[in-house]
Amino acid sequence: MDAAAAFVEGFAKSWAAPTVESHSALWADDIVLVQPLMPKAVGRAQCEEGFRRLFRLIPDLHATVSGWSSPGPDVVFIEFTVAGTFGGRPIAWDAVDRFRLRDGLAVERVSYFDSLPLAIELALRPRGWRRMLTAGFRPQVGRLR
Repeated sequence: MDAAAAFVEGFAKSWAAPTVESHSALWADDIVLVQPLMPKAVGRAQCEEGFRRLFRLIPDLHATVSGWSSPGPDVVFIEFTVAGTFGGRPIAWDAVDRFRLRDGLAVERVSYFDSLPLAIELALRPRGWRRMLTAGFRPQVGRLR
C-alpha cells in the first residue's frame, strides 16, 4: 500500500470513532491545520486543542470518507461527510481536505467546505450556544487563512 492510500485508511479509521489522539497520530509535529470557521492551528499542541474544542462542541462528531485522490506521492485529497448532533438536532456537511504528507504523516491540512450554511445552522440553534461558549469555540466566519 502506498503512503497516500495508507494515510486515507488511517484518516477513515480515525474519523469512524474519532479522538484527539487518533487524529494526532496522523500528524507530523509541525502540522499546520487551516479550516473555515476556526483559526489556523500550527504545531501539534495547538491542533490537538482545536480538536478538543471541536469534540466538546459536537461530542458525537464523526465522518465518512466517500472518495480520495492523490496527484503525487506527497499530496492527497479526501472527500468526506462530517456529521453529529448540535443543539439537539443532527447536523452534517461535506468537505474536502487537502493534505501534504511527509514520511506518511500530515504536515499540512487545508479543509474546504461551504462554511456559510454551517454557520447559519449553528447560529439558529440556541440550545447549542452554551456548549459553543463552554467549548471555547470562536467562529472565524469568512476566513480561510
